[in-house]
Amino acid sequence: MTDANEQSQPEPPIAGDEAAMLLGYLERQRATFAWKTAGLDEAGLRATLGDSPMTLGGMLKHLARFEDDMSAEWIGGRGQIPPWDAVDWDADHAWDWRTAAGDSPEELYTLWRGAVARSRVLIAGALAEGSPERPAPGVTDEQGKSPNLRYVLLNMIEEYARHNGHADLIRESIDGLVGHDPPRAPS
Repeated sequence: MTDANEQSQPEPPIAGDEAAMLLGYLERQRATFAWKTAGLDEAGLRATLGDSPMTLGGMLKHLARFEDDMSAEWIGGRGQIPPWDAVDWDADHAWDWRTAAGDSPEELYTLWRGAVARSRVLIAGALAEGSPERPAPGVTDEQGKSPNLRYVLLNMIEEYARHNGHADLIRESIDGLVGHDPPRAPS
């Protein structure tokens, strides 16, 4: 992970097609999260704010799981992949958050980056097979309807945006890094 001030922000296209816009905004949220969690040691990744047990390390692990769930399960129609498949989520629904404290920064960064890389490949493959209208076969609602890829991508954008707000507050309390977007890439 590079220094937090060296991160650059991908710019969504201002006039792209729907898929390019969705992916552009998802990449912006991922870059913001990478910037907010960049370069921290164990103490930084375990820091909490107020009474909340939420940590940046927990967010890294949670969003790694979220990336794998959305791409492998929802889009790919597969079961959970390791390490998520070995967890009894009904008995320990906060396993990802709770166990992050026992993981090193390198393990957490590697886990999240790997999940993002896998997700990018699966999303690109799904888009190559069709538009954002393509169904995500891995999940259905009560009527047996599958969400489409648009729904999954918007869900991913929303989850990152939500946690980027948390990350912003925690990171500011650690070392004063503020802002919602990493510095812009040079034009």
